[in-house]
Amino acid sequence: MTLLLAGVTLVSAFGSSFQYGYNVSVINSPAVFMQEFYNHTYLDRKGIPMESSFQTLLWSLTVSMYPLGGFFGSLMVGPLVNKCGRKGTLLINNIFSIVPAILMGTSKVAKTFEAIILSRIIVGVCAGLSSNVVPMYLGEMSPKNLRGAVGVVPQLFITIGILIAQILGLTDILGNVEGWPVLLGLTGIPAVVELLLLPFFPESPRYLLIQKGNEEQARQALKRLRGWDDVDDEIEEMRREDQSEKLEGRLSVFNLFTFRALRWQLISIIVMMMGQQLSGINAIFYYANDIFRSAGVNENNVQYVTVGIGAVNVFMTCVAVSFSHCPTGSNPPTAHLSGLICTITITTTATVSWMQYLSIACVIVYIIGHAIGASPIPSVMITEMFLQSSRPAAFMVGGSVHWLCNFTVGLVFLYMVEGLGAYCFLVFCAICLATVIYIFIIVPETKGKTFMEINQSMAKRNKVEIQMDKEKLNDFQPAFETLMNVDGNVWV
Repeated sequence: MTLLLAGVTLVSAFGSSFQYGYNVSVINSPAVFMQEFYNHTYLDRKGIPMESSFQTLLWSLTVSMYPLGGFFGSLMVGPLVNKCGRKGTLLINNIFSIVPAILMGTSKVAKTFEAIILSRIIVGVCAGLSSNVVPMYLGEMSPKNLRGAVGVVPQLFITIGILIAQILGLTDILGNVEGWPVLLGLTGIPAVVELLLLPFFPESPRYLLIQKGNEEQARQALKRLRGWDDVDDEIEEMRREDQSEKLEGRLSVFNLFTFRALRWQLISIIVMMMGQQLSGINAIFYYANDIFRSAGVNENNVQYVTVGIGAVNVFMTCVAVSFSHCPTGSNPPTAHLSGLICTITITTTATVSWMQYLSIACVIVYIIGHAIGASPIPSVMITEMFLQSSRPAAFMVGGSVHWLCNFTVGLVFLYMVEGLGAYCFLVFCAICLATVIYIFIIVPETKGKTFMEINQSMAKRNKVEIQMDKEKLNDFQPAFETLMNVDGNVWV
């Protein structure tokens, strides 16, 4: 890995992905103080205390507006990355972090909890864009032997963001009645860093060649990223993608749903994204303190247990990076399977919630299982299973599913706990089991393969055949010279 590739990976992951994780966890620790602020503000306005049911609703909205904003951000991915490029979209996206950071940081002085809820939507838009664009940007710039490892780095920074929010949220630091506005406002700092540093790094070579048609700029970007001048093989692979795009055309979301040659890729991404979010992982981070209190953990120790869980999450994501990089390590679908199997184990055991030490151990195993597979892999798979023409639309679909499921968990989890108690985790268990079965049967291994080779591996399941004339590659011939179904009918 060159210094430039490492630099752009770190800057984009810190400036964008870090914020996603930070804002997932940042309102967990100061929840009690923020709800008191809601109640006092309401009392000052109305002259009567806020009803408990209304306060529960407001807090559920505060939590769930973040993933709802993420859904809206996902819908913006396709238009922005096609018009402004991957790097340009990330730079524009910083607006959706800096503005809400200011609003949340001043909300207590302004005596408005509505600003917090509104800001959660806006910063959610930032997370929705970054969670899709960063993996796309880095995946398109990485060589195939590093694509898995680089693709997991954004998830690593998400977990680091979660951990930093948990540490800063300790009552001795910012998780107190005076410090929580500052805690919320700090999310703007990574955005400022990215805004200052990212312009010095290149745009995606694939975007430059395939969508802008500028081979010279793409070649120069590749030379900078690889550290050597011989980039002909990668340019040729991009040409093959370019020809396939010209044959099938750039796909919109609607076209993607109706295009037979990508049917199972699309279904697989939807299933993996649903399995990732409906496994209940974000219920742990949104409501970690409440979960541990219910499990009988001493009030003074709850925040430290939560920080410990965050540290485990970071460590196991580092392990996932090692697995993705090592030639003998776990391939993405295999890692995803092992992670979800661990998750099934924990969700079944977590019903014994009155045993506090067992509950803590179960949550740790739960985090480990999710961190090594279910959490980082789906975004990597979108980059690998779709070509340039369909990748933005695929990220829009995958991101929308991701954030809608995240929104659902954030909104209904408290009500699930009220109705089902600890048995609510059995719902997550069933979803995990269904996802494991699907991945085992359908999803192919992708490690060490080019985007075109992965596309070919899915062709049989889609009942199409992809034939590539490699001898004419240098003459810029189509990669998809013939696209036909098993009965011989031509598909274009």
